[in-house]
Amino acid sequence: MSVEFIGMIGTRHVSEIHPAAGPVIDREFVRRFTRAHEDAGFDRVLVGYSSSTPDGLQVAAYAAAHSERLGFLVAHRPGFVAPTLAARQFATLDHFSGGRVAVHVISGGSDVEQRRDGDFLGKDERYDRTDEYLEVLTKTWTAGEPFDHHGRHYRVEGVQAEVRPFQDRIPVYFGGSSAAAYRVGGRHADVFALWGEPLAETAEQIAAVREAARAAGRSEPPRISVSFRPILGPTEEAAWERAHRILAGITAAGGGHGSFTGRKMHVGAPGNVGSQRLLAAAERGERHDRALWTPTAAATGAAGNSTALVGTPETVAAALLDYVDIGVSTLLIRGYDPLDDAVDYGRELIPLVRAELSRRASSRTEAGVTS
Repeated sequence: MSVEFIGMIGTRHVSEIHPAAGPVIDREFVRRFTRAHEDAGFDRVLVGYSSSTPDGLQVAAYAAAHSERLGFLVAHRPGFVAPTLAARQFATLDHFSGGRVAVHVISGGSDVEQRRDGDFLGKDERYDRTDEYLEVLTKTWTAGEPFDHHGRHYRVEGVQAEVRPFQDRIPVYFGGSSAAAYRVGGRHADVFALWGEPLAETAEQIAAVREAARAAGRSEPPRISVSFRPILGPTEEAAWERAHRILAGITAAGGGHGSFTGRKMHVGAPGNVGSQRLLAAAERGERHDRALWTPTAAATGAAGNSTALVGTPETVAAALLDYVDIGVSTLLIRGYDPLDDAVDYGRELIPLVRAELSRRASSRTEAGVTS
């Protein structure tokens, strides 16, 4: 099995433990951050979305112009632009980047955050809208003849886009942990994205996604992505010392300085199931399985990808492979020291995972030849 590694870039240096430094859009930092991931061997980088951060499509376009190989997974919330327009925007960027674009669809887990951009639909309605949105979006990319769509949320007539994706298909990633997310993502997603829960709970979610895909009539289910915040050290002791320093920094910042964490982004208890699941895992215990550590999730209110894998590169690589063994094929990893950690992952972590996967593939090939 091949494994895809995804990092994450932003437009300035900031994380839960680092207050934002420099201008909101620091072009030199974006270039350095992008090159660091490309040099580290990442396959893609996520460009996040919030109601207050720079536009992700434009960030991805700038980063693509300053890279050669790296792919860009652009977070996108349905409901703020028409699906036909979004289809043309993504297809256009796909051409300028030479086929390096993917879309990460997020229906929206926080009512407060959605309302900052003028969306007052409830969560179930947002998922219904996303279902219809993705139907129109993908049809705009693929339809051979002009088409009409008369739905609950969208009505279009005579749609015929001149610009189609450079790729055969722009990959659709989809995030969520609720029954509605499984239903919509199981129908539409190429990759279904989960946050880093213990192995048993992750396996349960993978089964739910696959069942939703079968119910939607799909013969091939979505691939699975899981997200973590690896904390590495040259020894186990050093890694855990660093982990506790990071936790202290998050706590001192009242939940974190990051663009997607802390008091600014979350008011009260989280309303999305994914965050609730991470907090429940934290309540059950700080450490799970080989290296999963949950206090960072509890400290941030489980604001997104917030559980850590702690240990030496060898320990964390083995932990990542534990998830591969239960069906995960995409690993989204980003650090609390964002740029430096990306460099370290490329030097110390990603090669270990890929070497072990290569060794396994060679062993299977040899077994097939000799049997």
